[in-house]
Amino acid sequence: MSDLIKAFRESLETLDRVSAEALFQQALAAQTPIAAIESLVVPALEQMGQAWQEGSVALSQVYMSGRFCEELVERVLPPSDPDRKHQPRSAIVLLNDYHALGKRIVYSVMRASGFELFDYGRMDVEQLVERAIADRIRVLMISVLMLPSALRVSEVCARLKSRDSGIRVLVGGAPFLFDEQLWREVGADAMGHSASEAVTIVERWMGDMA
Repeated sequence: MSDLIKAFRESLETLDRVSAEALFQQALAAQTPIAAIESLVVPALEQMGQAWQEGSVALSQVYMSGRFCEELVERVLPPSDPDRKHQPRSAIVLLNDYHALGKRIVYSVMRASGFELFDYGRMDVEQLVERAIADRIRVLMISVLMLPSALRVSEVCARLKSRDSGIRVLVGGAPFLFDEQLWREVGADAMGHSASEAVTIVERWMGDMA
């Protein structure tokens, strides 16, 4: 399987959709859709996320790979698939910021990894708190690029806690990468260094939410 993952990742890096499609179909021929996603798509995207952190692939490659994998997954695993029924209700949002690329990458990789989630677009603190509670969200992913936006996460966390919402907050973005203690200071429950790490964190939380 490691050779298949390597080949699939290389096809993603070179944006060779024909090769990636063929390799995915090869995995599907031997496994269920969920198993194929977990054993091929997720590891390949995780490796690309690590490669981006190391500087060996561009952010645009991670983004395009996530979008393509999202398309592959949607074809074999529609949103109503019963295998998704045990997922926590999740949402992703850009908080008081206008730089959406990071959020889009995380959204694509989450979808490509078999998760369903609401895309809230861009919101301010009050809008976000009310919407998350109304939608009965269990996991809220917040993406930011600028420090002022990151600092406002503390308002979101405080309001959610005051409403006894039980919502877990996962943050990501440049300010949290520059200061790896910032997520604790604003009251978040975790920080993801990459889109693939966000998947790992949510999967870990799922065990607590069963």
